[in-house]
Amino acid sequence: MTTTAVLGLSGCASHKPVLYAHGGGMPPGGERAVAACTQQAHNAGLDYSKGHIGRSAVENGAVGGAGGAAAGAIYGNAARGAAAGAAGGVAAGLVRDIFHHDGGPAPAYRAYVDRCLRERGYQPVGWH
Repeated sequence: MTTTAVLGLSGCASHKPVLYAHGGGMPPGGERAVAACTQQAHNAGLDYSKGHIGRSAVENGAVGGAGGAAAGAIYGNAARGAAAGAAGGVAAGLVRDIFHHDGGPAPAYRAYVDRCLRERGYQPVGWH
C-alpha cells in the first residue's frame, strides 16, 4: 500500500494520537509512525469506531430493567415493568450513542495504536 493510501486511511479518523516531544511539535518520524500504526490496527481487523454504538444501550438497558422492575413491583407486575424498562433503556442508549458519539477512537483501536507507537519508541500522551 502506498504512503498516500495509508495517510488517506488514517485521515478518515477525526482524532489522532498526540506524541510527546521535547519542545513541542511532532517528534521526527512521528507522522509516519502514526500512519503505520493506524494501518497496522486496520490490518489487524480493528475499526476506529467499532464498539462505541451500543455500549451505553446495554448499560441503559440494565439500569432501565432494574428501574422498571422496581416500578412494576410497586404497581403489581415486576416482570412487565422490567421488560418495559429494559426496552426503553436500550432504545435511549442507542439514540444517545448515535447522536452523542465524540468521534474518538474505540478503546481497543486506541490501545492497539498506542502500544504500536510505544514499541516504536514514541510516547503517546493522548488523542485529539
